[in-house]
Amino acid sequence: MKKSIYLLLTSITILTSCSSDDVENIIDPNPPTTANAVQLANDATFGNILTDSEGMSLYFFSRDTKGQSECNGDCKTAWPIFYQADLTLDEGLDAADFGVITRADGERQNTYKGWPLYYFVNDNAAGDTNGDKVGNNWYIAKPDYSLMYAEAQLVGRDADGNDLNFTSDYTEGDGLTFYITNSTGRTIYAFVNDTKDTNNYTADDFSNDPIWPIISLDINNIPSILDRNDFGTIDVFGRTQVTYKGRPLYYFGQDVERGDNYGISVPTPGIWPIVNTDTTAL
Repeated sequence: MKKSIYLLLTSITILTSCSSDDVENIIDPNPPTTANAVQLANDATFGNILTDSEGMSLYFFSRDTKGQSECNGDCKTAWPIFYQADLTLDEGLDAADFGVITRADGERQNTYKGWPLYYFVNDNAAGDTNGDKVGNNWYIAKPDYSLMYAEAQLVGRDADGNDLNFTSDYTEGDGLTFYITNSTGRTIYAFVNDTKDTNNYTADDFSNDPIWPIISLDINNIPSILDRNDFGTIDVFGRTQVTYKGRPLYYFGQDVERGDNYGISVPTPGIWPIVNTDTTAL
């Protein structure tokens, strides 16, 4: 009994004789925090970019226009998928912009604004951005792109309303074509009868705007393949319309699903072409 009392008193003496510094060493008042699964990093070249919790850069693939991954087999080896079940986010990122898809191979993958997210195998350290512009269809994942650069099959419709594949010269056939979309993958068009910085389609009362809506958005951040100097704006009956190489830009009202580009065959192929870096200036 006396031995127990002695041990208790000794323990109390040791604890009460510790300095405040000793107590802080025993109990850390500021334990380390876990990094978020998706971070918002600032890159000297690209500005704000998306990375994983260890600072490894994430990427978008131009062919993923319909919200599903088109990167499989050897492609997936070079561009590993990004997936975190518990997707914690840095301040400034909106959870509503993120999603999850189940890929054709059964694996799950995170998306941002409908674009599946990937790593690049040749990024060796945090902050590397070696994958940007590879093949002209891989781009660093940014949260604030105004536009995206897509690569997909052009699909119009025949006279009976059936889907019909077109090549980049608007003849029937299969093949991938590059074209500009908005940040969520909606196809952008020009009108063959427009002249330099002049909209020759839209009525002054905008009665035909639902068919071919004019595009009004801020062109702040764009994929590295695009040149900001190619974009401008014009006034269309009091509204602002974006131009590319002098061509006024439009959406097609009947492009309902993500990745649709049905406007390329209306009323006949080539009247409302897509736009890309090969588009000639007016």
